[in-house]
Amino acid sequence: MDFIDKAINDYAENHSSPESTVLQELNRETFAKVLMPRMLSGHLQGRLLSMFSRMIQPKQILEIGTYTGYSAICMAEGLSEGGMLYTIDVNDELASLVTNYIEKAGMQKQIKPFVGDAVKIIPSLQGPFDLVFIDADKINYSLYYDLTFDKVRKGGFIIADNVLWSGHVLDPSKADKDTRALIAFNEKVLRDNRVEKVMAPVRDGLLIIQKC
Repeated sequence: MDFIDKAINDYAENHSSPESTVLQELNRETFAKVLMPRMLSGHLQGRLLSMFSRMIQPKQILEIGTYTGYSAICMAEGLSEGGMLYTIDVNDELASLVTNYIEKAGMQKQIKPFVGDAVKIIPSLQGPFDLVFIDADKINYSLYYDLTFDKVRKGGFIIADNVLWSGHVLDPSKADKDTRALIAFNEKVLRDNRVEKVMAPVRDGLLIIQKC
């Protein structure tokens, strides 16, 4: 994800609100102890997700891809009173870490984590969702979009992470299966006349989608 100039990224972070103490600690622990720490949303993207959530003031959020819980905590900051964030991840090895930091953030009543296959869990969730964040296995992005679309309220948002995939989406001829899946997903959303969409080159790319 180093295709965005580091000095510009640092400048943007320095002119954004700081991470909370809990998020700083989670950031450090993820990089120190967890495989593939680049998957963490991090400071700038985390503040952006928090800001989106604060603007929407959602009653219900669905996150597909918890990782260590950083983005869930960020988005939960904007929940309306009595709101709930449901987050799903297949990796049970990180479950205790996620639960620990949800408790440290004092959000155990606002965040409900699920461990398992999102394809099986999503149909069991009622909705309607004001915000869906997709940040899981890239092969299934299009499937997650289809599974959640009818559960998103009119005017609600879907945000998909990693849609630029370190710039690999620009060269389909050299694409691996993840890149091809992301290219197909990006084109699917582009052609979908049920939504407004904007792709933001923040970090590894965020595709922000509003249901019309």
